[in-house]
Amino acid sequence: MEINGVPQDDSSTYANNKKAIYAKDEDGSVKIVGSSGWSAEEIVTKQALEDFLEHELEAYCEVKRGLKSPLYYHMYSIRMDLQLLADSTGFFKWSVKRDFKPEVFAKISEKRLSIYAEVMGIDTKQLKVVQEKNYECN
Repeated sequence: MEINGVPQDDSSTYANNKKAIYAKDEDGSVKIVGSSGWSAEEIVTKQALEDFLEHELEAYCEVKRGLKSPLYYHMYSIRMDLQLLADSTGFFKWSVKRDFKPEVFAKISEKRLSIYAEVMGIDTKQLKVVQEKNYECN
């Protein structure tokens, strides 16, 4: 991409910040140029955020119904998915999935809880509960 072609669409998802983009100058050298965003990227980012909010709501309702453990909700509340949570903790996906079961989650070790909590940036006490939200569950 040429320096003149670096998008400057003032994307709201950048929150008035700039993103580094590599672009070629007139001599053909690669330089780092600040970009204020690209409208297509903004649309896709907003769609992804909406998807995570939808998953968070569904997860909250499943936890409140006793179908899933609080871990399931917290995963979506911090914009993670199963693959990312498994990769971040070093646990197998199947074992993380198993921890989504309330009866399994209630018995997991403090060490395993602390790994989840550290990855999610919360403490183990927070991980064990879901605070009341103003979400409407069907």
